[in-house]
Amino acid sequence: MSIKRIFLIVFDSFGIGALPDAEDYQDSGTNTLKSIFSSEQFSAPTLQKLGLFEIDGVEVGEKIHAPIGCYGRMAEVSAGKDTTIGHWEIAGIYSPKKLPVYPNGFPKEIIEAFEKQTNRHVICNLPYSGTKVLQDYGQQHLDTGDLIVYTSADSVFQIAAHEKIVPVEELYRYCEIARQILQGEHAVGRVIARPFIGEVGTFQRTANRHDFSLKPPSKTMLDILSEHGLDTIGIGKIFDIFAGQGIQKNIRTKNNQDGMNQTIALLQKDFHGICFVNLVDFDMLYGHRNDIDGYAHAIAQADKQLKQLIEQMEKDDLLIITADHGCDPGYLKSTDHSREYTPLLVYGKQIRQGVNLATRKTFSDIAKSILDIFQINADICGTSFWNQIK
Repeated sequence: MSIKRIFLIVFDSFGIGALPDAEDYQDSGTNTLKSIFSSEQFSAPTLQKLGLFEIDGVEVGEKIHAPIGCYGRMAEVSAGKDTTIGHWEIAGIYSPKKLPVYPNGFPKEIIEAFEKQTNRHVICNLPYSGTKVLQDYGQQHLDTGDLIVYTSADSVFQIAAHEKIVPVEELYRYCEIARQILQGEHAVGRVIARPFIGEVGTFQRTANRHDFSLKPPSKTMLDILSEHGLDTIGIGKIFDIFAGQGIQKNIRTKNNQDGMNQTIALLQKDFHGICFVNLVDFDMLYGHRNDIDGYAHAIAQADKQLKQLIEQMEKDDLLIITADHGCDPGYLKSTDHSREYTPLLVYGKQIRQGVNLATRKTFSDIAKSILDIFQINADICGTSFWNQIK
């Protein structure tokens, strides 16, 4: 038995219940799946068929007699609950230290250095909702050309600018400047370009968002796969999250639906290796906005496309579905990410069905298993589950 292509899909923020240490992150009681299951918009027959509701600790949904997939839940061992740390751990990196956050805004020396190198003033410099910051500072930005810099509970330095005032490529250049400044103790996970359009009262962010991530501190499974001559394809935010490291081909997407369409299209392409996909809308559009119905509807849409993907998979393909953290839209104390278990669903025509993979101690078990599948022995975090399912 041999696997030729692996499709690893991250449902960004699709948590399935609070981790034991969630209280340390002010996330006790969070459960993204439970919140969205309460919505009439929720429908996930494909995920159900794969074994979502069979996972240990999942108390919603109807269990089925014979799931077609193998299933389990992943615990995050790294410190943090953000996109960067979560994806790094999926790819085999343990991060013992949280990335820096700035609940009071960035220090004076960072802002002054940024203003000097961009030759533009900064306004805001506070933790803010990405939509509200445009309402409160958009007019001032239009009047002055000053850059709207803000952060969140995550380790991010975000720069918002109107596309008519600051062309997108110029905004990207400013982000690269910020990325160079934000090193050492101030090495945030991501610098994010947040271009927007419209008039006062109708401002809206565009699809030209771009993340400038911190480079992974060590080799990931992507580097190792690439070094062994295997293909590594990133769809969606993957290239940005890993700062391009270890990724041979990058496919940008407009939204979740486009991301799934691009993944399905790749089934018709001949490659040997991994297709690593991030579907960010769950997190960006719904989790952070406490939009339970929107999140549930997005899951229902993705579930339909997942059915198409499974129907078109070849016998030597493998599908792995997981998440990078939670973002419980029903947790009204916060709109931030939540420290949760994530699902692990594995399907392929050559593997066993209905295997309970229980609770995995680290997201990195995915990386270790993928390397194991391709018969690569590498010093990387995690424990392989390949022998349990093959």
